Amino acid sequence: MASLKELKGRINSVKSTQKITKAKQMVAAAKLRKAQAAAEAARPYAERLSAVMASLAGKVSGDSAPRLLAGTGSDQRHLLVVVNTDKGLCGGLNSNIVKEAKLQAKALIAAGKDVSFYLVGKKGRAPIKRDYESRITQSFDTSTVRNPGFEEAEAIAAELIAMFEAGKFDVAHLVYPTFKSALAQDPTTVQLIPVPAPAVADASDAVVEYEPDEEAILAELLPRYVKTQVFGALLEISASEQGASMTAMDNATRNAGDLINKLTIIYNRQRQAAITTELIEIIAGAEAL
Repeated sequence: MASLKELKGRINSVKSTQKITKAKQMVAAAKLRKAQAAAEAARPYAERLSAVMASLAGKVSGDSAPRLLAGTGSDQRHLLVVVNTDKGLCGGLNSNIVKEAKLQAKALIAAGKDVSFYLVGKKGRAPIKRDYESRITQSFDTSTVRNPGFEEAEAIAAELIAMFEAGKFDVAHLVYPTFKSALAQDPTTVQLIPVPAPAVADASDAVVEYEPDEEAILAELLPRYVKTQVFGALLEISASEQGASMTAMDNATRNAGDLINKLTIIYNRQRQAAITTELIEIIAGAEAL
């Protein structure tokens, strides 16, 4: 059984930890509103860009379609672009993203495909490296940036497009969390390259004439689409990180409070037992005299 001094030290240690988790919770809560607003504001732009591209893709023949839209003609080599956070203390967010990436990799490998990884963020590297070290082709470091934004999305998209043009993969999938709320961040996998063309375009676009021509516009919009998707993933991971961190730190603060109460009860009981023992010894000594 721990001594009174040891129990007092444990209580003080847990109280110090509780102060840290409470402060982290408040910081995450303050950042969450801004990050959530940025993620939600980017979604309509991405959706509208997809609709415009659907209209353009429907007017372009297969022979004249840009390579980013038409693809390589094969789907043997797959690249998984996994977006994780650079910091911890955000619950199971990163583990859920890694789990989704591994499930996708396992399914593709079982289908006889060649799978490789492009990792964004530090927290997903170690768990993926344990199982697929030889398949990690490249990583992008965002730890030096306080809030990864469109500049980082442009750099990532440029690297991915260059890898595609160099023939290093046939299909790229983007794995990232979709922010729902502070309690829910759903892992999502979407095809990034070649850009998926929706099967049905909006009927209202049938009378639109494009200048100079559809091919030239697509050549400009396709890289922008890739950048927008990557930028959206960075915004989603930022909002998800703050939401998951706020929830995890709230749980940690509550658990620390419960532990403090339990340790305090044990401390008070042992202290009372020690006082009672001393009184019995004093009384026994007085009676002996």
